[in-house]
Amino acid sequence: MQTASDPAIEFRQVSKRFQLHEGRTLREFIPALLGGRGWSPPFYALRDVSFSIARGETVGIIGRNGSGKSTALKLIAGVMAPTSGEVLVTGRISPLIELGAGFHPDLTGRENVFMNASILGMSTREVKAKFDEIVAFAELWDFMDTPVKRYSSGMYTRLGFSVAVHSDPDILLVDEVLAVGDTPFQEKCLQKMRDFQAQGVTMVYVSHGLDVVKQFCHRAVLLDGGHLLAAGDPAAVVQTYLDMVSSMQPTA
Repeated sequence: MQTASDPAIEFRQVSKRFQLHEGRTLREFIPALLGGRGWSPPFYALRDVSFSIARGETVGIIGRNGSGKSTALKLIAGVMAPTSGEVLVTGRISPLIELGAGFHPDLTGRENVFMNASILGMSTREVKAKFDEIVAFAELWDFMDTPVKRYSSGMYTRLGFSVAVHSDPDILLVDEVLAVGDTPFQEKCLQKMRDFQAQGVTMVYVSHGLDVVKQFCHRAVLLDGGHLLAAGDPAAVVQTYLDMVSSMQPTA
């Protein structure tokens, strides 16, 4: 039974393993199998990672490319399952990971709003009640009856962002999507996230924008090579990351 003090998100010794070169041919696979070798060497995107995120907390996940940040978000979203360990999540999730991933290119913007919102757990009644807000936020009134395959990439992602943030999430997952649209629209997105903070929505924010992480997040988590290296005060964790990257630079 969940209580108010229980975390919204908890990773318990989570590992996620992938197989590399899964496209090998049968000619390559059979000799490897007969020789006692696996289909391909395993790759661990995350290895034995444990941390928790409290309800209403905003946590930034930082790290180099390939460190496991996006994998962690996808595990929280339920897009994939851990190889070992547990990922415990409580509440309605709105993932701003691959905006518009649920859109059908041949359907209109209007039709995709209803379809994508239903994927996020909204009822038809909820979508109808918020439809005007969704379209106004995306600034796409003149294009709602146009198939989204004719949208620009900015229009596509703006509509996806708007649907996601109007789904009344308990947990918002954000993966480098604040570069959506022009500067005024980016600021509108940031303000929407500040509103969510004030409302007590739990947020997990993956970004290479370290200044935003320091200013916006309550805590930060540093991943590298699938391992948890640091967690805590955003400024301190960001400095640990910068020191790590600096130490890896070749000396003259």
